[in-house]
Amino acid sequence: MATTLSRRVSPHALGRRLPAAALAWVAAYGALRAYWASGHQPHDMSPIGTDLVVFTGWGGAALCGAAALALAALAHPRADRLARAPRTALAAAAWAAAACLVASGAMLLLDVVGAVLPGLGLGLYPLGALSRAAAVAAGTMTALSARAYTARARPGPACAACARPATAPGPLARTPARAYAAAYLAVAGCLTRIAAQAAVGFEESPLSGGTSAVLFEAGFVLGGCLLPLALVHSFGRTWPRWVPGLGRRGVPRRLVLWPGAAISGGLVVYFGLMLLQMSWERLHGRNPFPPEGGLDLPEAFFWVAVPAYFAWGAGMAAAARAYARRTRTPCPSCRR
Repeated sequence: MATTLSRRVSPHALGRRLPAAALAWVAAYGALRAYWASGHQPHDMSPIGTDLVVFTGWGGAALCGAAALALAALAHPRADRLARAPRTALAAAAWAAAACLVASGAMLLLDVVGAVLPGLGLGLYPLGALSRAAAVAAGTMTALSARAYTARARPGPACAACARPATAPGPLARTPARAYAAAYLAVAGCLTRIAAQAAVGFEESPLSGGTSAVLFEAGFVLGGCLLPLALVHSFGRTWPRWVPGLGRRGVPRRLVLWPGAAISGGLVVYFGLMLLQMSWERLHGRNPFPPEGGLDLPEAFFWVAVPAYFAWGAGMAAAARAYARRTRTPCPSCRR
């Protein structure tokens, strides 16, 4: 048993290897972006033409370069010995690069929906979707590298088994009130979005009909009402006794946490960026959503729907974080 444990990769070792792996990924993707920016980028990689948003062309290549520099610094053997100020600046730079990479691939949310439900009419751009997935993966790996570096550089002893510092909080004994508030905020955001659509008419939608639309609407309601509540109420941890064959058994953690984290992350990134773009256009006196493609909706609809989506995602993200801590298995060594 001891031999088996000794062969496992410790969290500290994994945290030190991650920046190098992330650096290789970001460097390769950055080289591809530089090649595309030099005049070789394919056309029609998304509904708007480009594969990424905000950081397009050479901007995308420069962003990858900035992330690569931050990751190279994180991977340096002496990075842990830096003084507090440069250590904080390095971590902040890595977090900023990670956030920009993830935001640049915001349209990945549409790719996922379009791939799962092709009958909706959203369209699927395979090469563009792969590029956006690569950007989001690069941002995620950079964020995890920054998180591991911050944990390593934090003063004080850390557990050798789980790498958590002595000051790290343990699993939650009960779901806090703020998590309930966040979950119900998510539900309110979903219902507000539905109400906004009802106000303009359900026929005023860019989505196609058919089976895919029915499945999308069912998933929309489940993801906006049932899932947030499952993150805070007991039926998200233990099957209700009326469920055949599963009553009173534990709900698999991944069944609730993974969809909650994925959906909330997609909503926050996509609609958070859209909200910023809307505000920018309106501040410059332009209609953020001019009529096009036969769809003519009042601007007020978007000022209700988009913030509602963002509230839905932000609330569910907070509820998912509480669920993750509530259902976390304590470390057998430090019990945190």
